[in-house]
Amino acid sequence: MLILSIDTSTTVCSVALHQAGALLGSYELFTERTSSAMLTTLIGDVVRHAGHELRQLDAVAVAKGPGSYTGLRIGVSTAKGLCFALDKPLLAINTLAAMAEQIRPLFSSDYRLCPMLDARRMEVYCAIFDTNGQELLPTSAKIVEEQSFSEWLMEQPVVFFGDGATKCRPLLSGHGNAIFPNMEIRPSARTVGQLAMQAFAAGRFEDVAHFEPFYLKDFMVTKPKKVVG
Repeated sequence: MLILSIDTSTTVCSVALHQAGALLGSYELFTERTSSAMLTTLIGDVVRHAGHELRQLDAVAVAKGPGSYTGLRIGVSTAKGLCFALDKPLLAINTLAAMAEQIRPLFSSDYRLCPMLDARRMEVYCAIFDTNGQELLPTSAKIVEEQSFSEWLMEQPVVFFGDGATKCRPLLSGHGNAIFPNMEIRPSARTVGQLAMQAFAAGRFEDVAHFEPFYLKDFMVTKPKKVVG
């Protein structure tokens, strides 16, 4: 089972190649803007340097969102293009679930995990998972206030992480059960690939023709001002 994974949910552009559960290689670019040209270059490099060819892939996996509208559109379009060209199945993985997978092995079952991606102002994309990877609070866009997550924090410790957690820390850190680990967790194709292996084994394939990213919110377009004169 050879799976190529793509994550362009944020400004990090990453690709990874897994075979039979093992990571063969990965590349990440930390840039202000992701482009399709950058992504296709990384894909070609990781497959070639691992000693394989694109035609040998068994599936292509992509982080479906939430995240950057433009980034998700580029990642999903590239993944779908590969699937069409190579006649391979498409796997789609929740970006927040893949983030939780990075930190999950570090905590016992007493903890809940809350990955957060920065949206705008005091809004974040977030979800809550247990340490088995089960989604307890569905992925949503949430405006964070001092009482946010209070019902969860009353029950047990909640680990907040991701770039969205940084701006929420001043509001939530006063609660004894709110934990902000001193580590940077970004969306990554490496853990997209780990979850994609499970999805492949379970046969959770997407309809390539009709699949769309999980934008969560409508894309906001600023209308140009009329020039008078």
